[in-house]
Amino acid sequence: MSVFETVAIALWAMLPAYVPNNAAVLAGGGRPIDGGRTWNGKRVLGDGKTWRGTAAGILAGAALALALNAVAPSASELVGVDLPAFPLAAALALSAGAMAGDVAASFLKRRTGRERGAAFPGLDQLDFVAFALLFAFAAAPAWTGDVFTLPVLAVVFVATPLLHLATNGVAYQLGLKDEPW
Repeated sequence: MSVFETVAIALWAMLPAYVPNNAAVLAGGGRPIDGGRTWNGKRVLGDGKTWRGTAAGILAGAALALALNAVAPSASELVGVDLPAFPLAAALALSAGAMAGDVAASFLKRRTGRERGAAFPGLDQLDFVAFALLFAFAAAPAWTGDVFTLPVLAVVFVATPLLHLATNGVAYQLGLKDEPW
C-alpha cells in the first residue's frame, strides 16, 4: 500500500471519531453528565461534558459514517483508493468511543487539578482516538483489524494531534471554543 493510500484510509476511517467532539461543542449545553457532583472536593467531570453534547456527538459521528458509506464508491474512484465502508457496529463504536475518551480525559483532568479547558498535552489530542479504536475493536473486531493496520495506525497517531490542534484553532477563532487547544 502506498503512503497516499495509507493516509487516505487512515483519515477516512477516523472521520466518524473526529466529528463527535466538534458536534458536541456545537450542540452541547444542558445537564452535565456528572450532575454537578464532586469527588474528593473536585468536580467529577465538569459543566463541559453534557448529556446533550454527548448524544449529539455520537449521533453525528454515526450519521457521518453512514453518509460516507453512501459516497464510498464514488470517493474511492475519485481518489483511487479502496476506502472502507463502515458496518453499523463500527460506526456507533467509533463515535461513542470518541465521546467516552473525551469524558475519560475530563475525569483525569479533574483528578490532576486542571480546570475546564486547561491544556493536557497528548491526552487532549489522543484520548478520543484510543477509546474510539478500543470501542471499534470490541464492537467490530474483524473490520477494525482489517482497516486499522499498523501503517494506518501510525498515520492516525501522527496526523490526529496535528488535525486536532488545527481544528481547535479554527473553532477558537470562530468563537466556538474558549481556548485554542
